Amino acid sequence: MTPALRQPSPILRLLLLVGTAYFCAMATAHFFGVKWPVLFVYYDTPFYAYQDKIISFAVIAYAALFWHAAREATAVPVALFVLAVTVLGLAAVTTSQALADVLQPGQMTWPYWAQITMIAGYLAALVLCWRRGL
Repeated sequence: MTPALRQPSPILRLLLLVGTAYFCAMATAHFFGVKWPVLFVYYDTPFYAYQDKIISFAVIAYAALFWHAAREATAVPVALFVLAVTVLGLAAVTTSQALADVLQPGQMTWPYWAQITMIAGYLAALVLCWRRGL
């Protein structure tokens, strides 16, 4: 017999389900090459379609993790850790010479920082809800 799942609090569960939907939308955008801000952080940079298909498969793992965390509270810390590493990774990419090399002269990175900040804000909301039992 499978033990009963311990669900996270209602607000945290809702936020995790929002993340699940977001990651599904992001995976779809990457698979089909729909370069829209928020769904595609580096939406205005050169890309290879095969790389975006690979990213779409990887993002499905995020969706599955967040779906699982919305159903089982013990998975929440893993989801938080993965999202924190993602925020740090995106910040590292945005400050990298590799990104600078593909940007057009005068092209600013603030749109990427705005998206990273939104993801970090989402992470902060998740952490707050998790820590306070909301």
